[in-house]
Parts: sequence; C-alpha cells; structure tokens
Amino acid sequence: MTDSRYQRYVALGDSQTEGVGDGDDTTGLRGWADRLAERLAVTSPGLVYANLAVRGRLAGQVHAEQLAPAMELRPDLATVVAGMNDLVRPRFDADEVAGHLEAMFAALTTSGARVATLTFPDISRITPLARFLAPRVTALNARIRAAAHRHGVLVAETHGHPVITDPRLWSIDRLHASPLGHQRIADAVAHTLALPGIDASWTEPLPAVPGPGRVQATITELRWTATFLGPWIGRRLRGRSSGDHRTPKRPHPLPVGG
Repeated sequence: MTDSRYQRYVALGDSQTEGVGDGDDTTGLRGWADRLAERLAVTSPGLVYANLAVRGRLAGQVHAEQLAPAMELRPDLATVVAGMNDLVRPRFDADEVAGHLEAMFAALTTSGARVATLTFPDISRITPLARFLAPRVTALNARIRAAAHRHGVLVAETHGHPVITDPRLWSIDRLHASPLGHQRIADAVAHTLALPGIDASWTEPLPAVPGPGRVQATITELRWTATFLGPWIGRRLRGRSSGDHRTPKRPHPLPVGG
C-alpha cells in the first residue's frame, strides 16, 4: 500500500500528459494528469499541482527540459511518461530512451518523491499501419519495467488490457487519448497508487458495438492517412514539432482547480 496523502504533485511528459485530446487550445486542455490531480485532492485537500509536459517532446527533451524544474518544485509525487514520440521515429533506440527515463526515475526517487509511470499499449491495435512498431513497444515496456523496479517506481500496466486499444479511448488522430481514454489512464495511475475508493474497473471493456465494414474501414484508413499521418510525416521531414515554441501549461504548483 502507498500513502494516499500528498502535498505537491508534478507531472513530466509529452502531449498525453499535457492533455492533448481532452479539450483544446481554446477552451483549455484537461488530460489524465489533471484528472489524477483532481482525484488526489479528494484525500489531499491541500494538494498543489504543476504540469511541465509539452507536446512533441522526445524522452531526451523531457529529461533535459523538465527534470531540473521538477526537482526545484520539490514534489512528493511525480509522474514521468515519455517515449511515444521516440517510438515512431526512424532511429528509435530503446536503450537510449529508457536511459533518459531511468535518469529521471533515479533523480526524483532519490529526492524523496514517490514516482509513477506507465507502460505503452500496442499501438498496432489502434492503427493497423503501425504494426511494425509493436516490437518497439514491447522492447521499451520491458526496459521501463526494469528501470522502475530498480528505483522503486510504480508502473501502471496499461499494456495488455484490451480496453486500452478500444478506438473509443482514442481521439480521431489515433495519437492521443480521448476524454474517456484520459479518464481511464488517470484511473489506472490512481489504482497503481492505491488511492482510496479506486479499483481495477478501469480495465473493464466498454459495451460491444458493431465494427465498420471492410469498405468503410478502408475509407477511414485512407482519410486518417491524408489528414493526420501525412502532415505528421511532413513535420518530421522539415524538422518541426507540434510543440515548437510551446511552454508548459502549468509550470507552477497551484491548488487543484486553480
């Protein structure tokens, strides 16, 4: 069991932790880390929360840009989730990515913080065109588990649960969780932290619905390729990122809801 009361929660990561897919840049992003902070505040009314995540960041960038500011905030709880942007790059190196994650695990746990992280789902079940990435996901998850074990980091095992790859948990771009997906991720981490009143119901499947026919599925794949995959590849070729010129949405610890 873990202590359910915390004073300072800091989230490090990329677009998922920033909350992309749950709200928008006009109305504001919520996301799983915000949802987790709200859950934490139930048993920790004085909790303050900072979110340093920025979309598009590679694990090395999260390490270089976010660890030092996080340490300065003296969290007693931190979440570190990064590596998905690395997975889809041509020159992916699982050892290098895991090395950056482990360095953050080590620094934060040594400072006295409780640290939690996630394993990644099999994204080939979300996007059939990404089948070639399945071995990368397996390799990175194995290294995340090993690094977490070495430093006493808690791991929310989202990999392997069929519901996590249900299309309804993902936004139309298939790269970011939907509001429902962000809620399931928040519940997974809350369950891993053994927060009161949280159980394993986040693993339960959604009600079954008929799948699309072959023709509709093909049309959907072509539309997704033109609308999302093509522009993504174009940004990579130009050396650009969706996070260019962006800063963290919540760089300072504030009361939840503040």
